[in-house]
Amino acid sequence: MTLLPAPTQLAGWRHIYSGKVRDLYTPADGSDAHLLVVASNRVSAFDHVLEPPIPGKGALLTALSNWWFARIDLPNHLVAEESDAPAVPAEVADRAMLTRRLEMYPIECVVRGALTGSGFAEYQRTGAVCGIELPSGLDDGDLLDRPIFTPAYKAPLGEHDENITFERSVELVGPEAAAALRDASLQIFTAARDLAAGRGVVLADTKFEFGRDPLTGSLVLADEVLTSDSSRYWDASAYHDTARSRQDRLASFDKQIVRNWLSEHWDQTGAPPALPDEIVAKTYDRYRELYVRLAGGEPPFAPVAV
Repeated sequence: MTLLPAPTQLAGWRHIYSGKVRDLYTPADGSDAHLLVVASNRVSAFDHVLEPPIPGKGALLTALSNWWFARIDLPNHLVAEESDAPAVPAEVADRAMLTRRLEMYPIECVVRGALTGSGFAEYQRTGAVCGIELPSGLDDGDLLDRPIFTPAYKAPLGEHDENITFERSVELVGPEAAAALRDASLQIFTAARDLAAGRGVVLADTKFEFGRDPLTGSLVLADEVLTSDSSRYWDASAYHDTARSRQDRLASFDKQIVRNWLSEHWDQTGAPPALPDEIVAKTYDRYRELYVRLAGGEPPFAPVAV
């Protein structure tokens, strides 16, 4: 995997972790009640962080998460900046979330409303997804009668997450927490799927992450939520146009443009090639289009020239 660039140094904050996309910071004064979650413009594919980044991508992901958080009727990790937490540095304000510190559950709460991706591959082998038996004869992209909860165990850094059964999630976090994670995930997905459908978008699947509030013990929605990076969205008019190719019908509002270009221009040996300007611009436009379709207007930051 490509090494990540050095994290941005932020006044009043101490960097503690970087993932493929997000950087985490804690207050420099040593207090541990808050986190600053900063979405970078990095883009990754095939386990490599690519160059150049996608200008504006981090701000779009953050804006879409915030838009969904405001519409989800469950506690979330966001903290008002007017509280006693440190101020968010101006240089990352449009792509940062000020959050409270939680005890995170080691489970990615994946919900599938359609059969595709790794779920379809597992179904082809076993007739089931994460232990859930499905009707025979389903094809890639078929919508399910009811969404299914297919959790994954969050693997240590550098390893791939592992799809697990609900019974395994009970072993990991206990029966009450596992049931709460499942029920909350299905509740959020169902409401989001219906809202997206009203805006001409199919929400095929997504993943949620939750934590436990150490003070109250309550379940709290955390991390990003229902973004292009954590979810698979399809254009509804294209999806239902059966005269189109399957690739066109299932074109997602994310970095698939990058994956497709890499597949044509790189054999996955050695370092990946730099992305051309045209691919960078098209990828940003695809992320932005989803925000505009869902929110009904431009994102709340200055337009990005790509």
